[in-house]
Amino acid sequence: MAYNELSEQEQYVILHKGTERAFAGKYFDHKESGIYKCRQCNTPLFTSDVKFDSGTGWPSFDDAITGAVEEIRDADGRRVEIVCANCGGHLGHVFRGEGFTSKQTRHCVNSISLDFEAK
Repeated sequence: MAYNELSEQEQYVILHKGTERAFAGKYFDHKESGIYKCRQCNTPLFTSDVKFDSGTGWPSFDDAITGAVEEIRDADGRRVEIVCANCGGHLGHVFRGEGFTSKQTRHCVNSISLDFEAK
């Protein structure tokens, strides 16, 4: 399968599990309606209707499109990484029980790991 060409910074985050600076990504305060897709392979991951403002500086979603995101416990056991289920690209981490939404789930995603398709 052919993937999108990634910039050096995109490679750092998506392929090498890096993190972009808080409040610096183009989607952390994005409010348009549509679909957030994997930057590497274009797989739809999150819909705009589950995005919320967590105040953390990264795009936050309380749900993912069914089957689109895989969860992998970090080696230290403290956090749970989320990756694109199609290509394995690093998206960020998922946190539960924080009280932000009724679903008690926050997919904390690097903007650089995403593309957006407006409705």
